[in-house]
Amino acid sequence: MRSFKSSVLVFILHLLEGALGNSLIQLNNNGYEGIVFAIDPNVPEDETLIQKIKDMVTEASPYLFEATEKRFYFKNVAILIPTNWKTKPEYAKPKLETYKNADVVVTEPNPPDNDGPYTEQMGNCGEKGEKIYFTPDFLAGKKLLQYGPQGRAFVHEWAHLRWGVFNEYNSDQKFYLSNKQKKPVICSAGITGQNKVQQCQGGSCVTRSCKSDRVTGLYEKDCEFILDPDQTEKASIMYAQSIPSVVEFCKEKNHNKEAPNDQNRKCNLRSTWEVIQDSEDFKKTTPMTTQPPKPTFSLLQIGQRIVCLVLDKSGSMTIGDRLKRLNQAGKLFLLQTVEQGSWVGMVAFDSAAYVKSELVQINSAAERNTLTQRLPTAASGGTSICSGLRSAFTVISKRYPTDGAEIVLLTDGEDNTISSCFAEVRQSGSIIHTVALGPSAAQELEELSKMTGGLQTYASDQAENNGLIDAFGALSSGNGDVSQHSIQLESRGLTLQNNQWLNGTVVVDSTVGRDTLFLVTWTAAPPQILLWDPSGKKQDGFSVDTTNKMASLQVPGTAKVGIWKYSLQASSQTLTLTVTSRASSATVPPVTVTSKVNKDTGKFPSPMTVYAKIHQGTLPILRAEVTALIESENGKTVTLELLDNGAGADAIKGDGIYSRYFTAYDTNGRYSVKVWALGGLSTSTQKVKPQPHGAMYIRGWIENGEVKWNPPRPEVNEDDLQGKQVCFSRTSSGGSFVASNVPRAPIPDLFPPCKITDLKATVQGYHLINLTWTAPGDDYDHGRADKYIIAISRNILDLRDKFNDSLQVNTTDLIPKEANTEEVFVFKPEGIAFTNGTDLFIAIQAVDKTNLKSEISNIAQVSLFIPPEAPPEIPKPSVPCPDIQVNSTIPGIHIFKIMWKWLGELELSVPF
Repeated sequence: MRSFKSSVLVFILHLLEGALGNSLIQLNNNGYEGIVFAIDPNVPEDETLIQKIKDMVTEASPYLFEATEKRFYFKNVAILIPTNWKTKPEYAKPKLETYKNADVVVTEPNPPDNDGPYTEQMGNCGEKGEKIYFTPDFLAGKKLLQYGPQGRAFVHEWAHLRWGVFNEYNSDQKFYLSNKQKKPVICSAGITGQNKVQQCQGGSCVTRSCKSDRVTGLYEKDCEFILDPDQTEKASIMYAQSIPSVVEFCKEKNHNKEAPNDQNRKCNLRSTWEVIQDSEDFKKTTPMTTQPPKPTFSLLQIGQRIVCLVLDKSGSMTIGDRLKRLNQAGKLFLLQTVEQGSWVGMVAFDSAAYVKSELVQINSAAERNTLTQRLPTAASGGTSICSGLRSAFTVISKRYPTDGAEIVLLTDGEDNTISSCFAEVRQSGSIIHTVALGPSAAQELEELSKMTGGLQTYASDQAENNGLIDAFGALSSGNGDVSQHSIQLESRGLTLQNNQWLNGTVVVDSTVGRDTLFLVTWTAAPPQILLWDPSGKKQDGFSVDTTNKMASLQVPGTAKVGIWKYSLQASSQTLTLTVTSRASSATVPPVTVTSKVNKDTGKFPSPMTVYAKIHQGTLPILRAEVTALIESENGKTVTLELLDNGAGADAIKGDGIYSRYFTAYDTNGRYSVKVWALGGLSTSTQKVKPQPHGAMYIRGWIENGEVKWNPPRPEVNEDDLQGKQVCFSRTSSGGSFVASNVPRAPIPDLFPPCKITDLKATVQGYHLINLTWTAPGDDYDHGRADKYIIAISRNILDLRDKFNDSLQVNTTDLIPKEANTEEVFVFKPEGIAFTNGTDLFIAIQAVDKTNLKSEISNIAQVSLFIPPEAPPEIPKPSVPCPDIQVNSTIPGIHIFKIMWKWLGELELSVPF
């Protein structure tokens, strides 16, 4: 255990800035340490699962070591055991490890039997993934025939997670044409196999060779490439790590650049190994000369939540009613956000620190109300953040170790001594969530969140944006039990004049409704508050706190499902409305929205990427209306529509992850991110597309010359994923980021159009090529590009490396559309031979009005296939049937068969 804890401290000291998540993984002397496995609380208790995880990692480590030319291995792993499993003496208390920052999640399959391992990837080529998912049955070895040994599959997923590479197979297109030949989508080309079809009818199945499709020239739809049993090829792990001979990643020399797979499409035809070589991991390591040690494991079990509020009450908190707003947000956290059973303490600070409450366990409304009365009510003095943190450590350590405890630190003031307690923060093992209030909060504040894996947020002085309440509302537990988490349904604000009304609706869907709270705040005088439930019944009983300028209504029991209507009336002041709830059932997962940005710091002119993940359990919610609000320190708010269209910033279409680039910088400093989501389509548990970033499902193997088929993997057509309409409303804090290098206004246009990533090409007739893609914008995926450059070549690498020298298509009549709309362009290749069997490669570059150019698009391929003429049909005779002569030297039955074949369907009566 000691070695594991010290390695976590090493991680803290060398934390990688800008990672997509709060992963604790650190590469130390070629060994990956700080890896966190988390077993979902819904997984039935099974101690053998822990050993299966250990076995998989132990098996994977030497395989990874050899595959990376002796550069990397797995050094240590922490396994988070659910709170609802039995406690054991060997289970230690976590330090910084939580379900939120887990790298690998073990969860039940959804739908049932969907046990394929996969990795959640939001970013582009070379960007780290989010999490790896395994199921208990996979870890137990029940899917060996479909995915191969668990350790090998883990290395496949690790490459997705750590280095941002993609699959080298294609479940949707298993064959392609090249030089008039039908080829399987494989990497490397040395992999051998047979093209087979399994046909089943009435309970019996037959295996036969694949037939060619006369229209496309490819094999028929159900054709499968079945791997030969005896392979000698060593690559590639990102194609099929389950092949015994495969022990390497594809390199430049053996990478199949023509194969239509995600690795080529997203990584500009680069091999997996080339992408790995470009990673920070590779650049800071050299091959080892000795064999690595076996991995070590720590077993951790999360207990009760321990959290201490550390709240700034310095003199600057009187500005803009900040102290009142602190009390409003603090009350939301204490009354609603923090979970039942948690231990909560409170410290206030100015030039010194003051204990407002020792740790108190939340068992009822009484403890919650008592804690709200301890919130600071007067502001004065200077700002000593370290005093507040040290006092919080003392409060916590009186009852529990500080390892794994959470501190919520809010401050609005500058403090140039904050770095003096960094070493104590690291040593404490506490997780620190930071809330920066206003433009003058200490610039080093975010470092506390980065070094401890906490959430960093920013709230401006614009009360109508409700940023402070959103920040506190986002601080739910990291214990993995989503049924206990507070879920924000609504967060709105508006400045009203002359008895104006703020009217709106909130949807309480069937997955939430327990502990529903309506919270109204104001800046001057109490407003008129009207609220009706879905049946039209007016709701009374708001508890009014005139001192802190807020009113709240706790809905008893479970709130009615449907549309709740509200009307708020006031004059010359700002009102906000916040609605929170919890899951209505412990067994049915609620619809959740989690949002984030791709990095903690944005350096102009590099864009930020905003993500919102909308799921119910592991099932994606499709076609939701998702809007992000990004607010700068200047008070300017930019609205972005986030999209799940597989273009621009969005990696995969239809995965329930909505994305968009942000380029509208207006100043240096902090920016807050908030997401609204409304309604969508819930996919049926029986109709879920296979995860795009996972190990290949092996359809069958050849044994003793015969195909041994695995059960078919359910494949769902895009049109079948209609699902059912789900009405819901959610808001989510996406944290904050800090922008730098933003020039003074007017800010120059340095943003090119984004790369086109979904270019597709088909042959139309025998002479035309039809192109489709999603339009980029003037600035990444915003606005409208000025023009397109389309180039074609017979050589795929010439097109990639010498795009400007390649043959260009006349695009005079091609006027770009608004970003994120579908483009269609049909052209006839000129200046290049396009005859039967010709392979052409096509790419696009978008250009904006200042002549900034996008990256070259993914390269699309077309192969002209002209079907051979069908043989002429033999006409049926129209003459009367001739007499049949029996040759005595030939058995009459033979003559009869010959004549029958010639006469077709005419009836014969032949005496023998």
